[in-house]
Amino acid sequence: MKIGLMSDTHSYLDPKVFQYFEPCDEIWHAGDFGTMALIDQLRAFKPLRGVYGNIDNNAIQAEMPLDLRFECEGLHVFMTHIGGYPGRYHPRVRPLLIENPPSNGLFITGHSHILKVMPDRTLGFLHINPGACGNEGWHKVKTLIRFDIDAGKIGNLEVIEIGQRGG
Repeated sequence: MKIGLMSDTHSYLDPKVFQYFEPCDEIWHAGDFGTMALIDQLRAFKPLRGVYGNIDNNAIQAEMPLDLRFECEGLHVFMTHIGGYPGRYHPRVRPLLIENPPSNGLFITGHSHILKVMPDRTLGFLHINPGACGNEGWHKVKTLIRFDIDAGKIGNLEVIEIGQRGG
C-alpha cells in the first residue's frame, strides 16, 4: 500500500499533488484543509483519510474527526492535527499516547508547518509531520511525504518538496 501524506493546505491544493500522489493508493491529510471543495477534489482523486485542523469550519469538522485511529496493512496509526512531537506532546494528546500508543506504528500530526520524521523510542512508534503544502503560514518550502506500508512496516519513505510557498 502506497500512502501520500500531506497537511496544512489552508484552502490551496497545489496541482503538483496530483502528480506526486498518482502512484498512491490512499491520501492522508493531517488537518487544516481550509475548504470542503479541497476535500472533494482529493476524494475524487484517491481514497482520503484525514482529521480536521484548527482553521477548519463546522462543515469540515462534521466530515473529519479530531482524532483518527486505524490499522492499515497491519500498521497501527494515530492521526491528529495538533499533537506535538516526541518529548513535546500537546497536553491533550500526551495522556492518549501514554494510555494507548500506536505500538510499533505511526503517530501523524500537522499544525506546526515543520516537517519532522522521528522515532519515539520511549513509547515505541514513529512520529511524522509532513510539514505544510499550502501557501499560508511561515514555511518557505511546500512539502509532502510518500511511503509504503507492507506487513506493518513503513518503507521507501520520501520527502517531496513541491516548490516555494506562494509559488
